[in-house]
Amino acid sequence: LAPWVPVVGLEIHAQISSNSKLFSGSQVQFAAPPNSLVSFFDASLPGTLPVLNRRCVEAAVMTGLALNCSINKKSLFDRKHYFYADLPAGYQITQQRVPIAVNGSLSYSLCIDNKMSQMVTKTVRIKQIQLEQDSGKSLHDDTRSQTLVDLNRAGVGLMEVVMEPDMCCGEEAAAAVRELQLILQTLGSSQAVMAEGQLRVDANVSVHHPGEPYGVRTEVKNINSIRFLAKAVDYEIQRQIEELENGGTILNETRAFDSKLGCTVPMRDKEGKQDYRFMPEPNLPPLILYDAKSLPANMNHQQVINIDWIYERLPDLPSVKREKLVEQYGILPEHSFALLNEDGLAEFYENVVKQTRMKPKRVIGWVLKDLLSYLKQHSLTAKESPVSSFLLADLLNLLEKKEISSTAAKQVLAELWKGEGKTPLEIVKEQKLQLLQDQEELEQICQTVIDRQENEVIMMVLG
Repeated sequence: LAPWVPVVGLEIHAQISSNSKLFSGSQVQFAAPPNSLVSFFDASLPGTLPVLNRRCVEAAVMTGLALNCSINKKSLFDRKHYFYADLPAGYQITQQRVPIAVNGSLSYSLCIDNKMSQMVTKTVRIKQIQLEQDSGKSLHDDTRSQTLVDLNRAGVGLMEVVMEPDMCCGEEAAAAVRELQLILQTLGSSQAVMAEGQLRVDANVSVHHPGEPYGVRTEVKNINSIRFLAKAVDYEIQRQIEELENGGTILNETRAFDSKLGCTVPMRDKEGKQDYRFMPEPNLPPLILYDAKSLPANMNHQQVINIDWIYERLPDLPSVKREKLVEQYGILPEHSFALLNEDGLAEFYENVVKQTRMKPKRVIGWVLKDLLSYLKQHSLTAKESPVSSFLLADLLNLLEKKEISSTAAKQVLAELWKGEGKTPLEIVKEQKLQLLQDQEELEQICQTVIDRQENEVIMMVLG
């Protein structure tokens, strides 16, 4: 039989980086005391009305432009009805019919066979980006067998990025999400910290034989780490193949990934496809955006959003930053990926290069091999490193001036990592790690060794 073809599509919810919620003035803050950031609108008190947050719209436009989307100058809001304890209104305001951005693409790169030197670039199509509100949070207290509801998150602005099913394995899905995460962080449209629930991924997975229609898909919900995403997708592909090869069938169901067991488990089936009874949101007018051509002359700029104005102010995206690093410092493309994939490491590297005489190509080894292995060992980012870029540059200058050997430099780095406030030079002197430059002194040491070991020297000469 022909091999199986896996198909993977992703839906990603990114929390918009904004001081207040999508439709209310309540503050957005992670881990605030439960129910301390809830306005009357968030709690769905009768008579309260939504007011659209300009910052959230700008963040969505910016993200759409960075992902090569067409921005809809007119988009609409809808109500999506479902009943859940942490959704006080009984519906979510979203954009189902005409979202804010459509038809984009995201390029991402991944290594072949885990070899950094062999990288391929792939593209996934972006179907749409829509604005919607988050729900609250249910906290299950098993000891008292009760569920408590925290509405702090209710109404927080989300961008849902819907990717077409253009991927075929966990590694591709993980690489695409990592690239999206870097783009969001570069734009500042979302902090995208997965550990704080600011980026949550749903993966749709199916398998089929070549030339046949797509198989039945399952959805793995709310994956909260890139590593788990790769594992969940690969596990699900394998599970479906085994199920089908053993004569079973795949159910159209929602599953969850159990990170402790490393497998997906059923949550609920989708047999009776849920009817969300979508309807236009009656309390919000269509969202109208402008560009330079369509901007009315007498319009107050504070009251409209100009797509072109946002486009002109887009920062360099990660792909451009990588090209610049390769061009400027002569490093390998795979090094530029390693630098940008670690939070703050590219900046750290550039600071070291500026402060040292060592060639950028040599500095990269120290940053990516030596420093990064320490950071990973202690789960730290470059910004949290006890060895500053200034200290590392100082150490590399000693090495460049041939005052110490590279083995000694590694010893000094280990000492610096302890964060005791000593300079590299102080450590070198304390531990007598300098290389001897004085010819006479070297000759004297050699002479002393020969004098002490006279017999061995004679044996060697005669040998």
